Amino acid sequence: GYRVSLQGNFFGRNHTYITFPEYNPRKHIKLDPPLNIQSNVTASKCQIWWSVPWYLVEILQYEFQYKEHSMSWESALNKTPPSSLPQIEIEATELRSGVAYIARVRCKVSENEDSYCSQWSEWSQTTVFQRADIPKLSEKILNTRTMQFLFIPLSLGTLFYLFWNCKLSSRYCCFFTSGQKASPALIFPLQLLSFSHSIICTMGILR
Repeated sequence: GYRVSLQGNFFGRNHTYITFPEYNPRKHIKLDPPLNIQSNVTASKCQIWWSVPWYLVEILQYEFQYKEHSMSWESALNKTPPSSLPQIEIEATELRSGVAYIARVRCKVSENEDSYCSQWSEWSQTTVFQRADIPKLSEKILNTRTMQFLFIPLSLGTLFYLFWNCKLSSRYCCFFTSGQKASPALIFPLQLLSFSHSIICTMGILR
């Protein structure tokens, strides 16, 4: 270690004051703040990372803060990264939709490190991010597409049913004369044509 003393001339006399009888520079470190803090937001989470000298990565710990952009830092939320890696994640559920956030980070030597000891660095520069919402389809579009998917198989099934009944009925029906009721052999084709026209009109509306 070292001995740190303070010398000065007071009232015409030289005085020496011992400030630190045993001073170890390794125990009194103040690091530079982390650099290049950046963020990337997805629908499920926000990833934030920063840079520190590579030879310090394994012995540092961090304090991370974030807040709504319009709020003061006194109301900021603190988070501690789970490891010494210079990164952290925020779940999307912790962020409000449509609100811009700002974040910063600082570092110091980990308390688990015996060889060095430091105080917190100054805060880093900031990064701004905002929750990314999943685009939602309107109910009208969703209902229209649902109806289209359901309507097509139902329509084909109904057409097949009418065609099958028409085929069966034609085996037992005869021609009709004036004043007689129309036989099922003629009624079913008319129903089939009418229903087909309804399907075409309905599909046009759904589009």
